[in-house]
Amino acid sequence: MSTRLTLLLLTSLIYLSCGGESNPKDRAVAEAKYPPTQMKDAVDTLHGTVITDPYRWLEDGESEQVIKWTIAQNNYTRDVLNAIPIRDQLQFELKEAMMIGDVSAPRIYGSRYFYTKRSETQDQAVLYMKIGKNGDPVALIDPNAMSAHAIVSLDWFFPSHDGKLVAYGLSSGGDEQSTLAVLNTDDLKHTSDTIPRTSAASLAWLPDNSGFYYTRYPTKGEVPEGEEVYHRHVFLHMLGEDPADDNKIFGDGFDMQDWTDVLLSESGRYLIVYVFKGWSKSELYLRDLSTDRGFVPLAKGVEAHFRPSFLGDDLYVRTNLNASNFRVLKADFGGDDVTSWKEIVPEQENSMLESFGVAADRLVLSYLHDVSSQLRLYNPRDNSTAEIELPGIGSVSQTYGEIHGREIFFDYESFFVPTTIFACDVTSGEIAVYDSVEAEANPELFTTKFVKYRSKDSTEISMFVVHKKDLKLDGTNPTLLTGYGGFSHSETPYFSATRLIWLNSGGVYALPHLRGGAEYGEEWHKGGMLDKKQNTFDDFIAAAEYLIEQSYTSNSKLAIWGGSNGGLLVGAVETQRPDLFKVVICSNPLLDMVRYHQFLIARLWIPEYGSADDPDQFDFIYAYSPYHHVVDGTAYPATLVLTSDSDSRVDPLHARKMVARLQAANASEHPQLLRFEFEAGHGQGMPMWKRTEQYTDIYSFIFWQLGMKLAE
Repeated sequence: MSTRLTLLLLTSLIYLSCGGESNPKDRAVAEAKYPPTQMKDAVDTLHGTVITDPYRWLEDGESEQVIKWTIAQNNYTRDVLNAIPIRDQLQFELKEAMMIGDVSAPRIYGSRYFYTKRSETQDQAVLYMKIGKNGDPVALIDPNAMSAHAIVSLDWFFPSHDGKLVAYGLSSGGDEQSTLAVLNTDDLKHTSDTIPRTSAASLAWLPDNSGFYYTRYPTKGEVPEGEEVYHRHVFLHMLGEDPADDNKIFGDGFDMQDWTDVLLSESGRYLIVYVFKGWSKSELYLRDLSTDRGFVPLAKGVEAHFRPSFLGDDLYVRTNLNASNFRVLKADFGGDDVTSWKEIVPEQENSMLESFGVAADRLVLSYLHDVSSQLRLYNPRDNSTAEIELPGIGSVSQTYGEIHGREIFFDYESFFVPTTIFACDVTSGEIAVYDSVEAEANPELFTTKFVKYRSKDSTEISMFVVHKKDLKLDGTNPTLLTGYGGFSHSETPYFSATRLIWLNSGGVYALPHLRGGAEYGEEWHKGGMLDKKQNTFDDFIAAAEYLIEQSYTSNSKLAIWGGSNGGLLVGAVETQRPDLFKVVICSNPLLDMVRYHQFLIARLWIPEYGSADDPDQFDFIYAYSPYHHVVDGTAYPATLVLTSDSDSRVDPLHARKMVARLQAANASEHPQLLRFEFEAGHGQGMPMWKRTEQYTDIYSFIFWQLGMKLAE
């Protein structure tokens, strides 16, 4: 029996023996004691520093002792959350609000349009195809019918050039461990091709549909134990052949942490392998398939990013080489001197080139200006640039279109506009709604401010602040401050049905643009990574202080929320300024930064965070590592830490150890809780019913601790 199944079975038995949900709602939550947690001696000396780690035993998620401890903690948390008086009402409101569906922009291959869509009542998105722009939708892959609890999800898909075949990946329980399959879109029958270990695959079809280049991870025994999550190499698969015999064409001799993607030119002549070497550097390798030559480097050994895209057989590259805000170059296949490449789109002083694609014989350029999207079209035939007028302050994350057509499609959303797909005629520049998600949101009731404040070192930081127009700035408003600040991720405006409930209940929402993100280019990113990581935390603390100083809220009405790297963020500021916040929501976090790189895929993040094994990096990592800076006898905010059993990115050990440490150290009456989700991962692929339960618990906890009521 698998560990997960054992855990689920034990949970059911123990929870039933505790009475399940029969606990009375009016039970005094504070009366219950935390489940006991044993402390064990574990001491390391790193670079002359002695580090005690009394909860290291909680790292082993496979051990029976840890499983039982996790179950006990989860049951305790369940009792506390179920006893919150407002929970049932919130659950009803959230279920109603979250039934809005979702849709993606179509990708066009031949005459076929591929897109994903989830209806209001579905848990998972379905892959659809239309013949022609306005054809009838045909459901190709429906994960909702593949499991009893809707835990199977579509991870990715790649149609062939003519759209007659589509390769796609499915995974279960949020583990993102995709298995590749191929579907014939004419007869809706699968080929015999099934390839496991294709997590987050990159794939390029051969022009004649006979096979494809793709990325795959090794199986157990092919590499040393623990390295199966690395060594992402490129293979060639011919349809009908045994994947075990696929020819590896790229990857040997490279660092195991290198992340490879594959790209084929329109004619099929040129093959590009993109090698991601961390969040500050990448390389490009070219193979001319019309010759017998192997791969040659195009961009190698340069401290810059190079993101490629083909238009015909011409290779265009987005890069930050001598351009913090990024620019576009046209690659020269004659050598690896990137400084000789022709500049096509120069760097913009006040706008950051977030991404680009190709469609309608043009480059589709997506910029950020004041952390709001702008779209521009570059025509390489006459070197002209045209801007596409967007509806307002918002975000564009997908741009697709037929390579030689006349339309492009893109998605758009804002704080009050749910996902809307637009079609743009590139000759006229006119846009029209192609598809959309319906939601009850009246932007006239709210105001969105783009404010600026000073961080600890006087750097100016921007932030969105959203609230009802009739809000009084009297320091009493419940406020939710969120953030991320890492890995070049930009925090742009996005729609959230759950946030509307918060705002309608009198809450303030704040989203700062912290260093470590890419809102203001690569230098902004570098200002919040490695030995500059403390800047991220200082920026967030300064955001909280600004909200208090400007009378939006007070520390007794301030909640913070972050996930993944954002979980590290809120964990760090909670330990550095526990007096500043009332509530902390810490989801799927990194918290033990001394040992983080030893688990799952975390070695990929060493270029961003550093490694405590390196004596030159140990001091700055240890200085902020949240788990190591929980201090006995300190009054900590009410804290809800969330994690999942199938998280294949951030190991749940961080959440377990942090909660154990907080429960032992906390001098306040504020609860320190662990919420452990089963059959779920880092968040990707979570069915809507689970997501609704999760948001119900989170908002119930916040409303309870801040003394809030729902809007009537």
